[in-house]
Amino acid sequence: MIAQRLAVFLDRRGIHYAWVIAAVTFITALTTAGAVGIPGALILPLSREFGWDTAEISSALALRLLLFGLMAPFAAALMERYGLRRIVLMAVALIVTGLVGALAMDRVWQLILTWGVAVGTGTGMTAIVLSAVVANRWFAVRRGLVLGVLTASTATGQLVFLPLAAALAEDWGWRWALAPPVAALVLVALLVALFLRDRPSELGLGLYGEPKPVGGPVPAPIAVSSGGVLPVAAIARAFAVLVEASAHPVFWILFATFFICGFSTSGLIQTHFIPLCADYGMAPVAAASVLALMGLFDVVGTIGSGWLSDRYDARKLLFWYYALRGLSLLYLPSSTFTIYGLSLFAVFYGLDWIATVPPTIRIAAAHFGRERAGIVFGWVFAGHQIGAAAAAYGAGLSRTLAGTYLPAFYIAGAACLVAALLVLAARPRGPTVPPVEPAVEPARAT
Repeated sequence: MIAQRLAVFLDRRGIHYAWVIAAVTFITALTTAGAVGIPGALILPLSREFGWDTAEISSALALRLLLFGLMAPFAAALMERYGLRRIVLMAVALIVTGLVGALAMDRVWQLILTWGVAVGTGTGMTAIVLSAVVANRWFAVRRGLVLGVLTASTATGQLVFLPLAAALAEDWGWRWALAPPVAALVLVALLVALFLRDRPSELGLGLYGEPKPVGGPVPAPIAVSSGGVLPVAAIARAFAVLVEASAHPVFWILFATFFICGFSTSGLIQTHFIPLCADYGMAPVAAASVLALMGLFDVVGTIGSGWLSDRYDARKLLFWYYALRGLSLLYLPSSTFTIYGLSLFAVFYGLDWIATVPPTIRIAAAHFGRERAGIVFGWVFAGHQIGAAAAAYGAGLSRTLAGTYLPAFYIAGAACLVAALLVLAARPRGPTVPPVEPAVEPARAT
């Protein structure tokens, strides 16, 4: 009821409700992604309190990243069948349960269950796929720009909570570091319940940039269970799309390059950057501040990438993103581990943190169609998180066995250079250069 009244109020003033949906999605992705990023700031406090080594803690964090990705295609299918609002509320409840449940843990298996399984599954249901579904369902124009903004919220959310978490963990203990994300998640649940809607037709609207449909609002379809505990039809849909997509080389190119993307970002930098800096004598709060700086520049880079993907060949954009990221990772071990010395890396790497997402979604939509793009990208994003999990555990194992993180960083840098060459072979059936949208929007876009 509140959403309907707000939609009417905004429509009379020439504002499409799609922007409200985008704002709620931005806040949701930012906050839930924070639950993924915070454990990276708590590796050292957990190790000191419980005596767990880096490899043991990394196993739970790797599982968290793996489930964060593997849930993506199923989340897209669940959103198709049960609607955005139900799935997002379920995900938020699961994340809060995992974070709060960790307060009482004292065994590694409990860490794996709470931060690995619960947080990984919940955040996977609100990952980048949510942004892709919202952009495709609500926007006919400016889709690339919207994808850039929403994607930036996911990547930035994994980083912006880190300085506060590191400071709270250092001054008050790691348990207090969980309070800000839990409070933010409660607020998100309220916003989602009040304002998030599945499709424009529920409010009597067309997609942003399209004419308003004739007739009143169309109620969202009521999901009917297939008789079992699991949503069998949604899971079957996700696997059916996978089987169809996997017959095309473009899918495997996107999967492989996104594996490398995850290996070189969330699995490596997000998870192990603070312990890496500690090895060189840099304080955790200072290292977390560098990560937050990356997050701020990621907003600029990813929004800019969305704008560019509306106008230029997505393959060429990805070539430059992966090549420049690879060079920055190869440079990192040679930098001085101070705020000043790492600033150049933070700016350069931050601009490229997750700029790969808008052009990757553009290629997926061009080849597999708008309706299947969400699920196809969900499977591609699963590859991203498999790579992230491999880096999270592999780098931790390197630190435990060899006493250094450096081999993982050199491998990631070299892999990015391989991805830069590989992505040029992704030739979708549709054009990778979309027609330039008109610079002037209609005065009353509905």
